[in-house]
Amino acid sequence: MKEFVISEVKAETAVLVGLITQTQDEAKTKEYLDELEFLADTAGAVTVKRFTQKVGGPNSVTYVGTGKLEEIKQYIRDEEDAERPVGMVIFDDELSAKQIRNIEASLGVKILDRTSLILDIFAMRAQTANAKTQVELAQYRYMLPRLQRLWTHLERQGGGSGSGGGKGSVGLRGPGETQLEMDRRIILNRMSLLKQRLTEIDKQKATQRKNRGRMIRVALVGYTNVGKSTIMNLMAKSEVFAENKLFATLDTTVRKVVIENLPFLLADTVGFIRKLPTDLVDSFKSTLDEVREADLLLHVVDISHPDFEEQINVVENTLKDLGCADKPSMIVFNKIDQYHWVDKEADDLTPISRENIPLDELRRTWMARLNENCLFISARERVNLIEFRDILYHKVRELHVQKYPYNDFLYNIE
Repeated sequence: MKEFVISEVKAETAVLVGLITQTQDEAKTKEYLDELEFLADTAGAVTVKRFTQKVGGPNSVTYVGTGKLEEIKQYIRDEEDAERPVGMVIFDDELSAKQIRNIEASLGVKILDRTSLILDIFAMRAQTANAKTQVELAQYRYMLPRLQRLWTHLERQGGGSGSGGGKGSVGLRGPGETQLEMDRRIILNRMSLLKQRLTEIDKQKATQRKNRGRMIRVALVGYTNVGKSTIMNLMAKSEVFAENKLFATLDTTVRKVVIENLPFLLADTVGFIRKLPTDLVDSFKSTLDEVREADLLLHVVDISHPDFEEQINVVENTLKDLGCADKPSMIVFNKIDQYHWVDKEADDLTPISRENIPLDELRRTWMARLNENCLFISARERVNLIEFRDILYHKVRELHVQKYPYNDFLYNIE
């Protein structure tokens, strides 16, 4: 019998490009490119090289300067005969249609920016009809101002009424513009349909929320990949998908949790990220309604991340944009089992930084700042989970008494 051998599918290779500017120093650019590499890995690409350039700001024509673009082009040429030639170049900021068109013409490979990469991951992760609809709407919003680039191939084609078909013929513009306008109408009509569909889904979800009864709603919020789904699985004893990838969770999952004799609803929401595309925020507003309607926000933070304080700021700013900044909240520092610091000598005069602060000192600092609204845990190793449950129980009970003062049939108020 003939044996069939399945060959291994090789991941596409990628080159990353970022800028060092007055508002973004070299260390910050490195952190952003680390995250961009993680995004690329989540999307299934392997990063083989990084390019950075120190400039005042992005070049309006090619993002980087012509010299740096030529350097990237030469690297791609040098790797053409490699086992894994470069298949794409990913830029850490959102590119305009003109920039994409000019960069593609120069480099001759697939060009992605941070936004399109995130959209690809969202499309890959979307499971429910709601998430798929939201992702598709965000993709069309991103695509619409960039349609012109999609039809540059028409410049090399003849045809069309009144066209001589020759290169450079004025008549060639007609079919391109006509097709472009047709596509614009198709996309706008599709977007209108998707918005109607999301409105219907919103109504269904609003009805579901009304039917959940008189229970306090708690929402897990935070940066992507901080362990929200792991906490959800522990608290609700559910099977929410969780892995060490960005945006593992797109759909909001709501579960009933009971601590002692007190029931409440716990929601796991989509993670936030730096430079989150506005189109995605707009498209995912229905998913984020669980955050808006929550009585308590549990802001989960990855304490082991070297830049966790900026991640906190990103989440807080996003919550502010959603109108949720004033909600009762609590910061839950997760992954304390992965926290690492450099032990310095007692007489070391090195300025205090994230790298040389022991966890105990960090804990005292934050708990002094936030009092009882701060807790340090490891969901994976189940460290301090009993304390977490106790604090959460008292916070939910307090909110329940405030919101439903006569609904104490489930427990006795001391």
